[in-house]
Amino acid sequence: MARIEDLAESFGRHIATPWQRTVAGAQRVVMVVYDKELERTLRARKLAFETATREAGHDWREIDLADAFAEWMAAADYRDEYFASPEDLQLKLEAEFPAFIADRVRAVLRSHHVTENTVVAILGAGSLFGLARISQVLRIIEGDIKGRLIVFFPGHFERNNYRLLDARDGWNYLAVPITAHNE
Repeated sequence: MARIEDLAESFGRHIATPWQRTVAGAQRVVMVVYDKELERTLRARKLAFETATREAGHDWREIDLADAFAEWMAAADYRDEYFASPEDLQLKLEAEFPAFIADRVRAVLRSHHVTENTVVAILGAGSLFGLARISQVLRIIEGDIKGRLIVFFPGHFERNNYRLLDARDGWNYLAVPITAHNE
């Protein structure tokens, strides 16, 4: 699949440009947007993005959110009741899950290994669909971004609007989009 390699090449060109140190946290986010069908391919070739980052002289850290819901649910006191009556889970999801995700990402962002020269990459954003909005999580953590935060985003970007998995109304965000089609 040349599309992921093309995306990695575009990403590499972007990440190699000198970084402004005075930009706001929201402007330190880079959304790598790809077709949802390419999720497994991207995961298999994510090393291309790490390599491009390291060749540009930056450090690389990553966090995978694919298991976040399972981890959060396993820790819930009333998990068995929620499985019996899933509609009761909605309020807890809205009130607590975005903060849980933010805390997981924040733990990496605040790690002593992460500096102003570090790229922190988020994988598994698609697994949040229907559970938490990425835009909400990004708003919570944007003040903690020291270097750059890369979000691998299975969906579409069009007219400054991001749509996760092509299914939800999008949101407008200040992040830099990297797309296979250079939109």
